[in-house]
Amino acid sequence: MSRIGNSPIQVTEGVELIEENKKIHLKGPKGVLELPLPEGIELHREGNIIHLKRKNDTRNLRAVHGTTRALLNNHLIGVTEGWKKDLELIGVGYRVRLKGRELSLSLGYSHDITYPLPDGVDAEVKDQTKISLSSINKQHVGQAAAKIRSFRPPEPYKGKGIRFANEVIVLKAGKSARAAK
Repeated sequence: MSRIGNSPIQVTEGVELIEENKKIHLKGPKGVLELPLPEGIELHREGNIIHLKRKNDTRNLRAVHGTTRALLNNHLIGVTEGWKKDLELIGVGYRVRLKGRELSLSLGYSHDITYPLPDGVDAEVKDQTKISLSSINKQHVGQAAAKIRSFRPPEPYKGKGIRFANEVIVLKAGKSARAAK
């Protein structure tokens, strides 16, 4: 029994939800998103409350039930509020510049890294060391943030690199810690 799949979803004001051809179209103040409905999952609507029901209890449908509900909820939040990820560059000389739809990152390599932003993802550069990515699609903004972070992940000794805002990096003790014992 899926606890997540059985929980209801509250549709907020200003969101238009249309189901056609096994797809759910969501239109809100921030934009339009589409979610395919898996075979065997049905959408039941009672006013502003949505329930997702499965036709039977096969293993595959039980696995997809909660995932579909979570994706639909994420899409609803996306078209009303949007999703946002913040990144910080920690290190001497690490900088970022926004040039149109491209981020130019100086990360201590011999060359700058140019990252073209994916469609639907917007970036804002605060200072020269803070990046704020936003989109209506949670998956797109998370994938873009993970890709940018992969250019210089935080290293465990000094903590230098690109990290998510409020991410805690547990620093390792270096060689000097062994000599102190």
